[in-house]
Amino acid sequence: MWTETDNALTRTFRFTDFKMAFSFMSDVAEEAEYQEHHPWWSNEYNVVSFRLRTHDAGNTVTDKDHQLAAAIDKLAAEYGGEEVK
Repeated sequence: MWTETDNALTRTFRFTDFKMAFSFMSDVAEEAEYQEHHPWWSNEYNVVSFRLRTHDAGNTVTDKDHQLAAAIDKLAAEYGGEEVK
């Protein structure tokens, strides 16, 4: 589940290994380009963390963030990502 904290949606996923995490990130990058909305993210080995907010709206959460979050969730499920709490 995405959490809204400090005017951003955040979520972290764990994958089976680095290769799976990187493949997931590559697909997220393509989706972000398609939606013209780019996340902040970090990656360490098999863990990928996101922070979504809309810079053009004063760094607040907008529908664009929720749309990208839904697409990220779908991709994470396809890659077997598990939420890190």
